[in-house]
Amino acid sequence: MLALYNTLIVLLTVAAMELVAALAHKYVMHGWGWGWHESHHEPRTSWFEVNDLYAVVFAVLAIVLIALGSWGIWPLQWIGAGMTAYGALYFMVHDGLVHQRWPFRYIPRRGYLKRLYLAHRLHHAVRGKEECVSFGFLYAPPIEKLQATLRQRKARSVANAGAARARPDAAPVSPNEK
Repeated sequence: MLALYNTLIVLLTVAAMELVAALAHKYVMHGWGWGWHESHHEPRTSWFEVNDLYAVVFAVLAIVLIALGSWGIWPLQWIGAGMTAYGALYFMVHDGLVHQRWPFRYIPRRGYLKRLYLAHRLHHAVRGKEECVSFGFLYAPPIEKLQATLRQRKARSVANAGAARARPDAAPVSPNEK
């Protein structure tokens, strides 16, 4: 029965890690942690990029959990094992499939892998850290929804830029004057 619990913990951790990774990607990597993540949104000039430090941080955390679990603090080793499994899936899908960091190239033509591939390409379609879509790594919303969101944001950005150009001499309005 313990083996069933441990397996369930590993599988639940893999699923939970997708949520943790998506939230960390959106609010940390595209927020206060942009300094490391920015290298991932620019052309790669070497095998490693500063953004790879995030993988090192998660790997160290998983190793610590596995060590604590093996010293008797159940179920930490199984949570660490789930994090490690998620890291392996992340490496295969994100680094290998999407960003082609493998020595061979494969571009999926249909199904789930194509949706993941296209969703992450749309994530990189925006310059900078703002206005990006699709922050997950193993889950991707429907491509049509992501494209519609990008079109809406672009239209809003163009409208805001046009309004700003129409009134170049206008003083900014403070919140108290509204």
